[in-house]
Amino acid sequence: MDIQNAQAVVDQWIKEHGVRYFNELTNMAQLTEEVGEVARIIARRYGEQSEKESDKGKDLGEELADVLFVLLCLANQTGVDLQESFDKRMDKKAKRDHDRHHNNEKLK
Repeated sequence: MDIQNAQAVVDQWIKEHGVRYFNELTNMAQLTEEVGEVARIIARRYGEQSEKESDKGKDLGEELADVLFVLLCLANQTGVDLQESFDKRMDKKAKRDHDRHHNNEKLK
């Protein structure tokens, strides 16, 4: 599924199951909360902190999907075509960063 279709799926879900989009500020707070849940899993599972028993069953993929869902909500409600924006950003990064990363001694 491409990003444009994902935005449409989220919009349809909101129309069928939600009352409306939460306002942008609420969704921004929700996005921050979801990113925090991802950070907790990464820090405890892959970082140096010990993982609590209550966190061991948490699925990183599902938490990342929660981040994506809220991100798609924010894009929909602010009129951002994320597919177009992502494509532009990837083109810019490819042109700007190709030699930079290949020439970075820290990455060899």
